[in-house]
Amino acid sequence: MRWEGERESSNVEDARGFSIGGRGAGIGCGGLVIILLVSWLTGINPLQLLNMVEQTPSSSTSQAPSAPAQGNPAEPGRPGQPADRLGKFASVVLASTEDVWKDIFQKSGRTYHEPRLVLFSRAINSSCGFASAATGPFYCEQDQKVYLDLSFFQELSTRFGASGDFADAYVIAHEVGHHVQDELGLFQQMGGRRSRGQDSTSVRIELQADCFAGVWGFHANQDRHIIDPGDFQEGLRAASAIGDDRIQKQTQGYVAPESFTHGSSQQRAEALRTGLESGDPGRCNTFH
Repeated sequence: MRWEGERESSNVEDARGFSIGGRGAGIGCGGLVIILLVSWLTGINPLQLLNMVEQTPSSSTSQAPSAPAQGNPAEPGRPGQPADRLGKFASVVLASTEDVWKDIFQKSGRTYHEPRLVLFSRAINSSCGFASAATGPFYCEQDQKVYLDLSFFQELSTRFGASGDFADAYVIAHEVGHHVQDELGLFQQMGGRRSRGQDSTSVRIELQADCFAGVWGFHANQDRHIIDPGDFQEGLRAASAIGDDRIQKQTQGYVAPESFTHGSSQQRAEALRTGLESGDPGRCNTFH
C-alpha cells in the first residue's frame, strides 16, 4: 500500500500507555464473567487472561493518567495524530475509510458520522465493557468507537500467516464496516449479535462487515490509487486466515460449526472479494 504522505484522521484517541489499574484494583464479578466469555470465544486459558489483567502496569511510572476503574467507560486517550509509524498507518487507513464512506453516503442522500479509533495497549475499559488484547479489535456500538491494540497486526502475521499493509488495513476497515452497519440501522434489522452457528445473525453481521471492508478497498484504489498489485491477495489471505474453522482447528484441534461467530475461511474470503470486485454496498446485502 502507498499510504505514506496520505491524509491522517483527526478522529484518533491514543490510549496506549494508559492503565486499567494495578494489582490492587481487583476484578469484580462482572469482570470475571467477561474474562470467561473471552476465554470461551478465543480458546485462551482463563487463568492466563486473569493473570494478564492483574499484571497490567499501573501509571505510577508513566506521565499518562490512569484509566478509570473496571466497569466504567474508557477514559479518552490523547486525541490527534499518533507520532509512530504504525499509529500513523492506522490513522491514514481510518481517514481513507472516512473519505470513502462519506462519499458513498452522500450519493445516497445520507450523512455519514465518522467513528473514532481508540489505540490501546494490553487492556482497556470501553463503553461496551472490559477488553484485553486477546479480545482482538472490536467496534463498540455504545460510543461508536473502534478499539485496536496494534500488536494484533503482529499476531495476524506470526500466528495466522497473514502479513502486509493491506491485510492490516482490512482489519480496520472491517471494524469500520460495523460502524457503517450501525449508521444504517442494520444491527436492529438483523436482531443483534445473539445467535451463533454457520447461518447465525452473528455470522451474517461479520460477513457483511467483511464485504463493506472490500467496498472500502475498491474505492480507495479507484480514488487515491493507494493499492499496490498483490494487496488484495493479502487481504483475502487475512480474511481466510481468521475464519472460525481455521482458528478453531488451531486452538482446539477440531471444528464446531454450530459455534461459529464470524464465518468460515471460505465465507470470509468470499465476502471480502465481493466488496473488492464490485465496490457496491448493495452487493453486501446478500450476507445479511
